[in-house]
Amino acid sequence: MTETANLLSENIRLLGTMLGEVIVEQAGGDLFQLVEKIRGLTKTWRSGGDSAAQKQIQDTVALLADDLAQTSNILKAFATYFSLVNLAEEHQRINILRQRREQAFLDGEAERESIAAAVESWKQEGLTGEQVQSLLGEMLIMPVFTAHPTESMRRTTRETLRNLSNQLFALRSRGTFEYQRPELLENLIAAITLLWQSDSSRKRKPTVMDELRNTGLYFFEHTLLDVVPRIYEELQQALARSYPDRTWVVPPFLRFGSWIGGDRDGNPLVTNETTEAAIREQKELVLTRYASDIQRLYELLSPSRERAGFDPQFLAQLKQELAQIPADEFDTLVRFAEEPYRQKLILIYRRLLSTIQQNEQAWSEADALPRAYQEAAEFLQDIRQIETSLLRNKGTLLTRGTLSELIRRVQVFGFHLASLDIRQHSARHEAAIAEIFARYKISDDYPSVGEADRIKLLNREIAKTRPLTARLDFSHETNEIVSLFRLIRDGRRHAGAPCIQNYIISMTNSVSDVLEVLLLMSDAELFGQLDLVPLFETIDDLREAPEIMAELFANPVYQQHLARRDQRQQIMIGYSDSNKDGGYLRANWMLFSAQRNLGRLCQDHGVQLTLFHGRGGSIGRGGGPANRSILAQPPESIRGRIRVTEQGEVISSRYTHAEIASRHLQQLVNAVIVSTGRRPQYAQYQRWSQIMEELSASSYRHYRSLVESQHFLDYFHAATPIDQIDQLNLGSRPARRRKKSADIADLRAIPWVFAWTQSRANIPSWYGVGSALDEWIGQAGASNTHLLEALQEMYQQWPYFQSVLGNVHVGMGRADMSIAAEYARLTSGEQEKQLFHRIYQEYELTRRHLLSVTGHDEILDTERWLQHSIRMRNPYVDPMSYIQIALLKRWRETADASEQAALGQVILQSANGIAAGLQNVG
Repeated sequence: MTETANLLSENIRLLGTMLGEVIVEQAGGDLFQLVEKIRGLTKTWRSGGDSAAQKQIQDTVALLADDLAQTSNILKAFATYFSLVNLAEEHQRINILRQRREQAFLDGEAERESIAAAVESWKQEGLTGEQVQSLLGEMLIMPVFTAHPTESMRRTTRETLRNLSNQLFALRSRGTFEYQRPELLENLIAAITLLWQSDSSRKRKPTVMDELRNTGLYFFEHTLLDVVPRIYEELQQALARSYPDRTWVVPPFLRFGSWIGGDRDGNPLVTNETTEAAIREQKELVLTRYASDIQRLYELLSPSRERAGFDPQFLAQLKQELAQIPADEFDTLVRFAEEPYRQKLILIYRRLLSTIQQNEQAWSEADALPRAYQEAAEFLQDIRQIETSLLRNKGTLLTRGTLSELIRRVQVFGFHLASLDIRQHSARHEAAIAEIFARYKISDDYPSVGEADRIKLLNREIAKTRPLTARLDFSHETNEIVSLFRLIRDGRRHAGAPCIQNYIISMTNSVSDVLEVLLLMSDAELFGQLDLVPLFETIDDLREAPEIMAELFANPVYQQHLARRDQRQQIMIGYSDSNKDGGYLRANWMLFSAQRNLGRLCQDHGVQLTLFHGRGGSIGRGGGPANRSILAQPPESIRGRIRVTEQGEVISSRYTHAEIASRHLQQLVNAVIVSTGRRPQYAQYQRWSQIMEELSASSYRHYRSLVESQHFLDYFHAATPIDQIDQLNLGSRPARRRKKSADIADLRAIPWVFAWTQSRANIPSWYGVGSALDEWIGQAGASNTHLLEALQEMYQQWPYFQSVLGNVHVGMGRADMSIAAEYARLTSGEQEKQLFHRIYQEYELTRRHLLSVTGHDEILDTERWLQHSIRMRNPYVDPMSYIQIALLKRWRETADASEQAALGQVILQSANGIAAGLQNVG
């Protein structure tokens, strides 16, 4: 491990030195000296709270606000440094992963949190092979890439860093010779120069298709299409080791979803046209990859009739196919008359090209090309014919690698790549139904109809066989909703049923919210063909979710829908909005309780539950290690099936490098397998639940007291860069649900968290926890030792409470009250300044009680690597924070629109730099 740490230091030193050389060459020695001066002052201030150093920092950055070009260069220097440090740390992660895997192999043991370890846990628990095979048949693990791009990095920058990473790996490789080093070093400097000369932030908001290509497709193309088949191979090997007397069939339980191009909630840029384009682009990517795989197999599979045997059925089928080939295409095939596999692969390749050609046509114009594959199953059948022939003719080893990986790739990704979820706000469905009902005299004033009567009305209309909407002659909004369901129907016909499987209803708070969508589905001949997924987001909605679902399960029309879905129900729970609504502790407990109650409810009704966890990247939006989060969930919730969102910078951190992506997926599969086995039982569970209810209720009161304070909105807008974040080109979706609204309820969770992260207060990750712990422990007055001991027992024995408080450690560790205090100085009124004092007091209270309960001496003693990383990074992040504060002050003081625009661009640059330094956006 020491060797790896030394390598990290060497890489940071090498890249930092190169950056310094680039800065001197590109911007001059004076800039480099100024950067070093600011960095040195910040380190001095950090090391001992030197007020003179702090005053010098403030004076220096105040002068910089007059020279935006110089300020921009300084921000570029620090942001580029963090890009290089992040890259070096990724290299360290990969080296550590390799060392751990090698050590586990040498020791003959399963690596911790690996697939092999999880399968062995099943064996140790006494599960038979038959039981394991049954569990595998029911499992579903689906990471879902969402249209919440909190990733501030451009694709151009990502590609440059990818190249830089490859050069660094080559430089450090033991197989690199000394004569190669000068060229590699030169390539590194060239890549750093390119980073310097390129814009790090977007000049325009990305379109939905930009998001699809930069996030939705990029990581599949560069990582996942290669990594995922190997995950299955690891499971296959683990099963063979733990259960050697059985032949295993591993179904495609690990699959992927996407919201990019399907998530309409609050994004007017997601139209039916973009949804169709997204599905077709996903299909084009995976078909192109398959064509490349077939070319590779063509190069590999050269067995001849003279040297190898061939399955008679394979040869007979090939003969039939060759007889149908046009004469002008036969010359190439004749050349390989003695190599049947190559002949078959040429035919497959031509069919794939025809399929790609057909996919290029819009659905409204598409004609089925006779040679095109109409579904992935046809393509898979052709490949399987080759596999079967090889297996029956001493070619088992030839089926491994390229061929077996292609087969698994087709099983997982089909022709659709990732299943595209459709999401829309419940209010949009209600408005559409109201207009339709009014047009056809079904109900003149649907919005005023009570819930019970709505349900009767909707049940009656769903049961009718006549079309509800013969013509699209409603308002634009209603036409868009109605035609969406027709688009879903057409998409499933043209791209296969897996391309769209789920319809998510945002802000579900009643049974009618679900039945309205069921009626629109029925109108498009989709009844029972899609999973209807209610999304419960607010604290109240999470509390009422079991009652709503119980009523749905009792509804005779919905029972028919469930019967067609094989009694399977997917329910989504929202971490982001629940946190913004109720604060960290209340949201976490309500989410945990909702999972437990929904799990029991579904079990009682004979319904198989799949919970869809709407997590973000930050602690305030449900972030944290995925495997720990899964293991901390109630035993009623997982049961082998889980969908979970992957967003923004989390996608980059988990899926940029193949080895990191592989480790993340291994841990995900491990956690689901382990949680599907025998979960531990806790004698104190009811008592702990009661304590959590009291703690979360107390935390909620304190959190709401803060955000409902008379001057809180003024403080939020003054002490954070929220007004500039509104303009930050993070994604295509607006930052607010309603334009020109200053209400926090209309602010989306991403900018809410992003603003607090930038100002370093980070309150979504911890606020209210301290007051809750203080109130609960203080119930017994001076003799409160037994209450503290009860919390300590909970932390030591209950994985859920460990996860909750562990994440508070991370949230507080990423916060910095000394920097947050500088942002608070931007406020003008005494009331706003008092609010920061209140936030600071809560922080200190939380810190004191958190350490007392967890038994640690300092924040982040739970994650010492992160503690060390933050300490090393702070002196480099702080200058950007000080610069941002100075720029915000100047921006607010000037009335000149052109000056504000210029300042705004540099403020956004500082936001990107701080995000890179903190490795956290929102």
